[in-house]
Amino acid sequence: MSDDYNTLAVALFSEILTADQLMRNRLSKVLPKGMEISHFSVLNHLAFSGGERSPAQLAETFHVMRGAMTNTLNKLEWAGYVHIRPDWDDARRKAVAISPAGRQARDYAVASLAPMINEVVGDLGAEKVRTVLPVLRELRARLERKD
Repeated sequence: MSDDYNTLAVALFSEILTADQLMRNRLSKVLPKGMEISHFSVLNHLAFSGGERSPAQLAETFHVMRGAMTNTLNKLEWAGYVHIRPDWDDARRKAVAISPAGRQARDYAVASLAPMINEVVGDLGAEKVRTVLPVLRELRARLERKD
């Protein structure tokens, strides 16, 4: 591979990593007190998934180790944001569902995030965002296949 190609690849990943860090910093500042990005992400996923998920499924969805997901779920359960029950077919497994309080916390977090997210998209312009989304989705899909 040419040096220009390597430089382009490094620049792409550098920009994505830097944008990720800056985005996480901004999100952390506007999330409700005590809520972490990982908490919001799980609540948001459960709110849209329309049913229960196992901790293993959630760990796979978020590309984290099961122990990390268990830690996040324990915190969410302690806060009353999720219900965790035994799987009736296999007692070794569990099923996780968002609680009404979790849905309310997720909705409040979205309301807290919306002004910041809308400002960023507004500054970039909707057309630029529409243009870059397919490229980012393709990049994510390719990275998921490489695991």
